[in-house]
Amino acid sequence: MAQQIVELTCPGCGARVTTSQTECEWCHAPVIISTFNSVYSMPMPEVNKYAGTYRKALADNPDNMELNNSIAMCYLKLKLYDKALPAFESAMEDNFDNSETFFYAAICLLKGKKAFVQQRPTIDKIIEYINAATMIEPRGIYYYFLAYVKYDYFARKHLNVPPNYKEVLTQANQLGYSPLDVEQLFAILGVEKPDCI
Repeated sequence: MAQQIVELTCPGCGARVTTSQTECEWCHAPVIISTFNSVYSMPMPEVNKYAGTYRKALADNPDNMELNNSIAMCYLKLKLYDKALPAFESAMEDNFDNSETFFYAAICLLKGKKAFVQQRPTIDKIIEYINAATMIEPRGIYYYFLAYVKYDYFARKHLNVPPNYKEVLTQANQLGYSPLDVEQLFAILGVEKPDCI
């Protein structure tokens, strides 16, 4: 299903732009936030401006996948997990080829808390989303996050659920990830990285 092109105001300079543009022709700011890297180093006031722009555009286009994904990335950066999750889930509905949407939805389910304190149905949903992400695109950081969940929830509670966190971590290492990936992951999670992973 082709996405409808939506006209909006550039969060950077206020010019008229559309969702078909990758960046504003005037200030060269991104129009659509398609990856978390786009907002990771963005100052919070700027992220708020982007979220406001997307909120206005979503009022008339609530099912627009690109807008939902973009606002979800902003909410995630602002650590508004309860707002980010439904936006990611809305973006997932008609889009099964963006692995990051599933990955970041899984992160939102932790709500800035350790996996250890979560309920089992939440952990199962996280694993379901990570599995969906890895089926679309097997990336090392996805497996690394799964290894964290497997360690913090299962290993720390002495639950033997294969594959264990060490096996998943081996998969992550084989696929590769960068120290920046890990730094970003735990910054988004809002928890300390365990020494064993």
